[in-house]
Amino acid sequence: DVVEQGLLNHMDEVAARDGWDKFLPEAVLSVIKVKGHYYAAPVSIHMPTWIWYSKAAFAKAGIAAEPKSMDELFAALDKLKAAGLVPLAHGGQAWQDNIVFAAVLANVGGRDLYLKVLRDRDAKAIQGDAFKNVLLTFKRLQGHVDRGSPGRNWNDATAMLITGKAGVQFMGDWAKGEFSLAGQVAGKDYGCIAGFGANAPYIIQGDVLVFPKTDKPDAIKAQKLLASVVTTPAVQVAFNSKKGSIPIRTDVDASKMDVCAQQGISIMKDKTRHLGNGEIYLTPDQNGALADILTAYWNRNMPVE
Repeated sequence: DVVEQGLLNHMDEVAARDGWDKFLPEAVLSVIKVKGHYYAAPVSIHMPTWIWYSKAAFAKAGIAAEPKSMDELFAALDKLKAAGLVPLAHGGQAWQDNIVFAAVLANVGGRDLYLKVLRDRDAKAIQGDAFKNVLLTFKRLQGHVDRGSPGRNWNDATAMLITGKAGVQFMGDWAKGEFSLAGQVAGKDYGCIAGFGANAPYIIQGDVLVFPKTDKPDAIKAQKLLASVVTTPAVQVAFNSKKGSIPIRTDVDASKMDVCAQQGISIMKDKTRHLGNGEIYLTPDQNGALADILTAYWNRNMPVE
């Protein structure tokens, strides 16, 4: 919209000089490149459907190994419940329900079904057994949340993991900011699962900087400098280490980043695992309609059909 209204300067010169096409994932390029021009400098890749778990809660419930499949996750949730803990820490808000749905669609349905449903709006796929199974699995997770779930903020749900009161949360990698603030260390105090199996999709969303329209030479020079600096490897590592996200490029020294970020960067090297989040494939209206029906299905006694 802002591009069509002529409100932005493009960064074509920087993109060409710095070789953005060579290191940016296709899912990112397709968003920042509008009508052949680069209108945004990407600063981070967030993955919204990480599965976080409290090591203390898992130990209390006698869960020895990290779940490697949705079946193993449900078995872990049952053990957490039996130990008197909240199995699934969830904030009952539409966008958070949507995250759980996307995680189930990606991990249970798989890449092809994810694209058929969200990108292609394929009626046959949406009416099929595989998608029905996704929805039933999504609803099954709802049986593992506590009574305080409706309306809860995401960071309050993360706090339940930090204090060991709950076992698992589906949330984007911005949750790491909460863990870090509480002095918790990835891999030691909490675990992170990007997906189940070696081919699990890695869903891409993130943040960008855009550059307001101006014809002042100094301002244009500053905009180009900023676009170039934020995309350099060193700045990418420093910034994303603080934000919880991962760099927009994989040619970085990730040795100082946490184990979850390293896992994400490693997965990003396999292009077959890249998927865009729903906002890449759907209009805002479609996204809103999808969130509405998913939340209704999550919260009410509604048949899967």
